[in-house]
Amino acid sequence: MAKFIFITGGVLSSLGKGIAAASIANLLKESGLKVNILKADPYINVDPGTMSPLEHGEVFVTDDGAETDLDLGHYERFLDENLKQVNNFTTGKVYQSVIEKERRGEYLGQTIQVIPHIVGEIAQRMENAALNQDVLIVEIGGTVGDIEGLPFLEAIRSLGLKYGKQNTFFAHLTLVPFIKVAGELKTKPTQHSVGELRRIGISPDMIIARSEIALGEEIKEKIARSCGVEIDCVIESIDAQSIYQIPLKFNEQNILLPIAKHLNLKLKNPNLKNYENLVEKIINPSKKTKIAFVGKYIGLKESYKSLTEAIIHAGANLDTKVEIKWIDSEEITIDDLQDCSGILVPGGFGSRGIDGKLLAIKYARENNIPFLGICLGMQLSLIEFSRNVLNIQDANSSEFDEKADTIYLIDNFINQNGNQQIRTIKTPLGGTLRLGAYACNIKKGSLLHKIYNSDLIYERHRHRYEANPKYRELYEKNGLIISGESNGLIECIENTNNDFFVAVQYHPEFTSRLKKPNPVILSFIEKCVK
Repeated sequence: MAKFIFITGGVLSSLGKGIAAASIANLLKESGLKVNILKADPYINVDPGTMSPLEHGEVFVTDDGAETDLDLGHYERFLDENLKQVNNFTTGKVYQSVIEKERRGEYLGQTIQVIPHIVGEIAQRMENAALNQDVLIVEIGGTVGDIEGLPFLEAIRSLGLKYGKQNTFFAHLTLVPFIKVAGELKTKPTQHSVGELRRIGISPDMIIARSEIALGEEIKEKIARSCGVEIDCVIESIDAQSIYQIPLKFNEQNILLPIAKHLNLKLKNPNLKNYENLVEKIINPSKKTKIAFVGKYIGLKESYKSLTEAIIHAGANLDTKVEIKWIDSEEITIDDLQDCSGILVPGGFGSRGIDGKLLAIKYARENNIPFLGICLGMQLSLIEFSRNVLNIQDANSSEFDEKADTIYLIDNFINQNGNQQIRTIKTPLGGTLRLGAYACNIKKGSLLHKIYNSDLIYERHRHRYEANPKYRELYEKNGLIISGESNGLIECIENTNNDFFVAVQYHPEFTSRLKKPNPVILSFIEKCVK
């Protein structure tokens, strides 16, 4: 069984628990340990799959098809490992599991209660994720004091008792605000938050203090005294230019020393040289370029978190600052695009803002501007080409017009072609989704084959509409080739009349890492730089 590091949050949300958890995981892995990481979300939704991107942000998809919290994306990017369904669960998933067990009679007629059944289910999921690991890091969503989070806090308290102090470590991330009028940092929010945690029965072993400015020794000593931790267990987490600086900042403060001492871990010195070089290129790049990001969820940029991070990865590896010009597809004009070196049209659902995305795609195609379309962006590329090159004026997706067939439901493809090899997931809403990683065969001689340098790739999906293959011959006669396929499904297209016009059905951003940027995003940014 692994050692446990539990990370809780205090005062308010969005302070960066996920980045702190991922940073500690990164350092432990670089120190030679086998590390797993888990996010426990107290909201009642079974998963984020049906939640609005404008409310919750991005839905991150794992290789095995789990729709998860966007923190899982940070975990994968910092750990450079593919996570699974077991790495994220919610209150809804826990209650669903317990109720299903009760209906099957697994509790032998017991009265089902929060304690021990709900709390026990939570603890069991954490223990399962800890198998065959050196360390399991568990992030508890929300903040201490939230009613919905109480069963999760009780679960980690019980695990602390079960495995003992030498095997469990509690880190509490909290806010130390700077009051500009008074000109000083205030520790009272942290003290109150720790007091609330203690009332639950958890005494933190470390305080990670989020702040706009450096704390100074006096404030650190005050936090240490009032919260009952050693001075070396008060860690600053100051606002940074890049989230990728956080592991380096933590390492400078020797964050692993008290953790290793408490848990009796044997660590080697982490080798962060290559990582430091890439972070330096994020902060001080020698080149720059600007791309137009034409989306429909611009009001909440967290909706595109993995994609913006993938662009940062590509920029760092090209020593380039990539300026993103955010363009709302409902309000776009041609003038918005004219100062950009490339155009990116990402995924999305629904008919809102579609005309603006089509305008951007047409502009890129007609003016030979480097273009990358993702998911819906690929589907709209086919619709734009059909209307304006093939002169099929009623070309559309059945998502927007039920009579249209340029883009149609994956169910229709399976029914028409009898292809039962296509793995899909049936949602509770009755739709068929393609979720998770799938194989894609790349056409030899294509631009994508040169980019990936492979005949076969695996990328992740989250969609339910597909390109209709009946137009394939017409596309290719006019210069739009199908450069990637999966069991007959059109996965990738390229316009051979342009220098770089590529669109893919999958989400390449989900597999991008700082040290290993996704090839198609890297190539797109490289073309924009040139």
